[in-house]
Amino acid sequence: MGRNGKNYTEEFKKQLVALRNNGKVIAEISREYGVAKSTINKWVADYSNTGSFKAKDNRSDAENELLRLKKENARLEMENDILKQAALIMGRK
Repeated sequence: MGRNGKNYTEEFKKQLVALRNNGKVIAEISREYGVAKSTINKWVADYSNTGSFKAKDNRSDAENELLRLKKENARLEMENDILKQAALIMGRK
């Protein structure tokens, strides 16, 4: 799943979502605007659920908790590595 680096404005996304909600077929929208069908589907789903296209607004509570725990785990691992290095240095003296 690569990312081609295209950034679309929120207004553009809203326009495509509105076209879909007004009955236009996703395949037509995709051809006309050069946006992948899966991308349009995701925009429609996200905007319908939360009114936002931002990933952080469309995450479940469980996903948010998992991200928080991953960040905390990374921080604790870094602190542990620092303490190990400090113990090695202090042990040499």
